[in-house]
Amino acid sequence: MARNKTQVTAEPGKQELFIAREFDAPRVLVFKAFTDPKLYVQWLGPRKYKMNLEKFEPRSGGMWRYTHTDEKGNTFGFHGVNHEVLPPERLIDTFEFEGLPEKGHVSLETARFEELPGGRTRLAIHSVFQSVADRDGMVGSGMEQGINESFERLDELLAKTSVPSIVSARA
Repeated sequence: MARNKTQVTAEPGKQELFIAREFDAPRVLVFKAFTDPKLYVQWLGPRKYKMNLEKFEPRSGGMWRYTHTDEKGNTFGFHGVNHEVLPPERLIDTFEFEGLPEKGHVSLETARFEELPGGRTRLAIHSVFQSVADRDGMVGSGMEQGINESFERLDELLAKTSVPSIVSARA
């Protein structure tokens, strides 16, 4: 069982979703895992899915798109726009799942990276959906299981990635 538990909060009747998780890694490293394409593809999504990062512009105004393909060959697409990328503090972006019958079910997500004592990080994600039904649909889609598995994979990646390797990668 993971040492750090992910908390997902979705109050009935509200359009918001909150995700909180602590990581045993420095904030600069956790933030880098969200903005470096080489790291990002190693942790996001369920283990059994293959990830294809088609567009990844981790800057304010940049766009992103990726697909996950399951073991049966089904492909699921996701895309959005980065509204703010403020290293290593905050990411604000939109998120849209492409598999719905109609477009426009977009959520606005703010991820805050808080430095904790002992070289640890607290991640707090606040998502706002356009309707309660959209939020409930996301919660009902198995999103919590996907988040937990992604964050377990992120823990594994952070444990084998050092801050000096990130600093040298910036140069």
